[in-house]
Amino acid sequence: MNQHAAPEALSQTLGLDRVVEHGEAGKAILHYRATMAMCHSGGIVQGGFVTGWIDAAMAYAVIAATKREFSPLSLEIKISFLKAASPGLVIAEAWIEKLGRSTCFLEGRLLNEAGEVLAKGTSPAKLVPIRGR
Repeated sequence: MNQHAAPEALSQTLGLDRVVEHGEAGKAILHYRATMAMCHSGGIVQGGFVTGWIDAAMAYAVIAATKREFSPLSLEIKISFLKAASPGLVIAEAWIEKLGRSTCFLEGRLLNEAGEVLAKGTSPAKLVPIRGR
């Protein structure tokens, strides 16, 4: 598998629908389609997908803000689950709280179509150069 196929396969596994925003301002908004295949217990999305959606949005924010020079290597991810995610559209928003030379502090959240916050997350991350640049 080439290096470009892996990110595409990951995005497909996570159900990426579209990237709405990822700009130099250090903010990202991604739309995902949650499916029943991602669920347990009668239509509740498994927490690993929720975490993955927020984590991916945080990565998009860093990659865009650093003009594709760096990717974040999560040192820790803390997720607070506020409400169950269900099949359908979910919106992952993320932003850079602080960007240093070698580390950054990230925040994100997941919303449903009605705008209700389903989960919130934070992550300190190490900045690693993107290979092939």
